[in-house]
Amino acid sequence: MSSTNELLASIIKTSGGVTLAELLTQHPGIARRTAQRQIAKLIENGRIFAHGEGRAREYFGTDIPTEIGIEWSKPDGIANFIPLSADSQDILRYIDQPLVARKPVGYQRDFLDAYRPNTTWYLSESLRRQLHKMGKTTDGHQPAGTYSRTISNRLLIDLSWASSNLEGNTYTRLDTRELIEHGKSAQGKAALETQMILNHKSAIELLVENIDTAQFNRYTLMNLHSALSENLLPNPADEGRIRQHAVDIGKSVYRPLSVSGQIEDTFGLLLNKANQITDAFEQSFFMMVHLPYLQPFADINKRTSRLATNLPLFRANLCPLTFLDVPEQAYSRATLGVYEMTRVELLRDLYVWAYERSTQEYLAIKQDLAEPDPLRLAWRDVIKQIIHDVVTHTELDPLAAIQQAVAEQIPASEQGELQALIVEELRRLHEGVLARYGLRPSEFSAWKAAHRSSQN
Repeated sequence: MSSTNELLASIIKTSGGVTLAELLTQHPGIARRTAQRQIAKLIENGRIFAHGEGRAREYFGTDIPTEIGIEWSKPDGIANFIPLSADSQDILRYIDQPLVARKPVGYQRDFLDAYRPNTTWYLSESLRRQLHKMGKTTDGHQPAGTYSRTISNRLLIDLSWASSNLEGNTYTRLDTRELIEHGKSAQGKAALETQMILNHKSAIELLVENIDTAQFNRYTLMNLHSALSENLLPNPADEGRIRQHAVDIGKSVYRPLSVSGQIEDTFGLLLNKANQITDAFEQSFFMMVHLPYLQPFADINKRTSRLATNLPLFRANLCPLTFLDVPEQAYSRATLGVYEMTRVELLRDLYVWAYERSTQEYLAIKQDLAEPDPLRLAWRDVIKQIIHDVVTHTELDPLAAIQQAVAEQIPASEQGELQALIVEELRRLHEGVLARYGLRPSEFSAWKAAHRSSQN
């Protein structure tokens, strides 16, 4: 056996890593300079990797036998399709080590404290200009949320599907469309997966429909989490609530804060800083970095952050970030770079790549979208309230109730057209759009039962 192979064999069979001094003790016939040269070659060829500095530097084998029991994340070609900076590649090299080679670390409050809104920039000025150019829409000077409402049907499907997919959900894009548009659950799928998709839909609608008032405050974030976590947490009391207990991060050496008072205090600081950021993309990325890092909720933190990341983009009438085509492994590893190293470069590169994919999709479909119905846009709150009142008052005759409500609130010149629009909305009502009108499934079922003959 050659001296190189002898060193490699010793490194591979040492589960906890081995230093150069230990290797030289095991192989006294190999000179130090020779060993250093051969180890460098093994690292270059990807056969081993190193962790630590100086005399404490340890070497680990990438061909670790399974019986050793070390988790090892093999590279999945992330750099082949996502342009990575040298800093990002450095993060990958660290994160791709087995757990035993990575240093356990807790929440670093200094990471948040050091951030100065509009002075500290995770996204450089040139990168922000590039993102604004990519995401610009023709609705830029319209009221906040105009663009997200225009594309809401497509947005509900794409973001619900892609975000759920990052959590291992096996619904296809077509399955998701059938569920959201027609209320049809996919055959053979777990109830948990169906619930996850529907929760995303409700949460996105919560943001889009309340864009005029939605901000990075406790109310918005708590209710966003509540919508995403409904019927998915072991303890329903954790829905929309700051966690009261410690949590572990799977396949990570990161340990978040565990004292609820500290979490509350840090959460408040996080929101305060987020609200001061003036650039939509910097604000968006800040939330993508710091919300999962804090882990303020018992679970579903990353899902909450992915939707919260879109709030500044919705408000500025920019293209959304839908996470279409983002590989789960790439997203997980970029997030681990923040958790374990408090470094944002890999997540930043992924953010830019993912946003470019989203804009290519949405700027293309925007050309084919019909302009929003001006009547529906002007009276959307009235329409929702009338439909809510009709459904929740089963004793009323639907048509008569609509006629009376329209006559009381709408100018005479628009009454006939709006009445017809509301009747058509009522005919199309199904369980997949109930949240839009503030309705519960039980209320819809009761109304259908009371007016079954008129629905046929």
